[in-house]
Amino acid sequence: MSEALPVFNASEEDAGLRLDHYLVARLPNVSRVRVQQLVEQGKVLVNARPAKASLKLKGTEQIEITGTVEAAPLKAVAEDIPLTVVFEDKDLAVVNKPAGMIVHASAGSPDDARNKGTLVNALLFRFNKLSGLGGELRPGIVHRLDKDTSGLIVVAKNDVAHRKLVEQFSSRQVHKTYIALVHNWPKTDQGTVNESIGRDPRNRTRMSTAGIDARTAVSHYKVIERLLTPYGRFALIEVRIETGRTHQIRVHMGSIGHPIVGDTLYGAPQILLSNTLSRERHGNAISSRSEAKRARVRGESAATLSLSRNFLHAARLNFNHPKSARVVEFEAPLPEELQAFLEKLRHSAESLA
Repeated sequence: MSEALPVFNASEEDAGLRLDHYLVARLPNVSRVRVQQLVEQGKVLVNARPAKASLKLKGTEQIEITGTVEAAPLKAVAEDIPLTVVFEDKDLAVVNKPAGMIVHASAGSPDDARNKGTLVNALLFRFNKLSGLGGELRPGIVHRLDKDTSGLIVVAKNDVAHRKLVEQFSSRQVHKTYIALVHNWPKTDQGTVNESIGRDPRNRTRMSTAGIDARTAVSHYKVIERLLTPYGRFALIEVRIETGRTHQIRVHMGSIGHPIVGDTLYGAPQILLSNTLSRERHGNAISSRSEAKRARVRGESAATLSLSRNFLHAARLNFNHPKSARVVEFEAPLPEELQAFLEKLRHSAESLA
């Protein structure tokens, strides 16, 4: 937090928001954990009085931050975790991050319990020394991927390489291409989503095209394959992003009615239900919920599919090597769990042919 402690005036639009949710949305560089610590320590006043984090705002309050939380900084430590290294030299490494692994611990973590199992922990064990420009929590980290997104990440081994790679990301010279499976069929085989992205004012874990402090974001998509299945219509797409905003592809595709399969945060269903039985018995498709209910009445089990992660994979990475300046490009195939899920859908689609 900055030295100038902020004062906020809640408006009618904020009525019903919890105090901690309100503050998190307006303090983009402060974690929810840190905000809750501020409230617990009495350093947040609502109409000049201490308040609880769960306080529901009426939209007329004055909210004042009176101090800061002093917390011992975390330091990443080496941990023996399997790591798939696609490329390595003296300046950098390119690794294929699995889904389920976070890149680095949060600075707002209350203790070091959350600094386990991260990509940084694995990198420190494998390479020992990395660039220090990212600080003790993020050594070598030039860019990030969401926890449930797999794929390629470039890591800097020294400060010179780190600076040059950051410059390329900032000037949009790095080309990142993702493979995603989305719900519904896009109207055209190619398209661009050019919508700014900011923090969702009502949900700290979400980003939104109507969010707070929105920043420019551009995503280009191309349809690779269209699937008509008993579970619905799906499109396998390739997405190239010009910018690297938090949750960018997930937000953009969800905003145009094509949430990524498995991404329940941005509108995808948790479970896919087949409507094959209904189509066979009634001659047309009905909702998955209705089909499941009818199946239970008949004593049958509705066919289901589910994916425990988002179907989003960073498949290609292209940039100029920070030392030689030559163009280097790396690829990572779809992980087994995504390939297996896709094959199930393709197989089910054959039954409708």
